[in-house]
Amino acid sequence: MAIHVVYDYDVTINSVDLSDHVRSCTLSYEAEMLDASRMGLQTRSNLAGMKNWSLEVEFEQDYATGSVDATLFALVGAAAFGVILLPTSAAKGAGNPEYSGNVVLESYNPMAGTIGDLGTCTASFRCAGTLARAVA
Repeated sequence: MAIHVVYDYDVTINSVDLSDHVRSCTLSYEAEMLDASRMGLQTRSNLAGMKNWSLEVEFEQDYATGSVDATLFALVGAAAFGVILLPTSAAKGAGNPEYSGNVVLESYNPMAGTIGDLGTCTASFRCAGTLARAVA
């Protein structure tokens, strides 16, 4: 089994490839836990409920047309749109699965930093449907 070292996440937001501006990316996938405990049990019992997923991305900010700010600013609170994520920029496959789904942009901070810092921004996306995983 190969251990993955992060070098080049492939991140496409609303059909715009922003991979060359990504500093960090966290995709979270979870199931709500429903308490199914009842009388007679001495240990809690849980059942998996609805699934939930979210995406947090830190970008190097770029205000140029077609880049980070132009892509994200208008999407805050707008209708759902697609995201596509891969661990590397190589073609999707068994060692490079593609994760995709529709999201809404919950928050975006277009300006962050202090004097002399690299300008960055973060965006928080929430699921608006199923997270798919594909290898072919």
